[in-house]
Amino acid sequence: MVDAGRVLSEEPVAELRAVVNSRDVPAVGARARIVLWMAEGRRRKDVAELAGVSLPTVDRWVDRYAEGGLAGLEERKRGGPREQCRPGCPRGSWR
Repeated sequence: MVDAGRVLSEEPVAELRAVVNSRDVPAVGARARIVLWMAEGRRRKDVAELAGVSLPTVDRWVDRYAEGGLAGLEERKRGGPREQCRPGCPRGSWR
């Protein structure tokens, strides 16, 4: 985890700043900004307020960055689309 007291080295900071300034994926940039603010030593509460997110969201992105680096800040794929039952078909009967 990136603690308020932990300082990131120059390479990860430069990498995060490049993502923050990128227009390609705004959501990842916002998440990178959260990690940078925490690495600067800002309080969780302040980071949450600046980013417009909840405290658990700050924790989630900091933890995911600690686990997977920049790749951890990308959206994870969720399960595929659910099979839909035709109107009137019994529960448990798919298409």
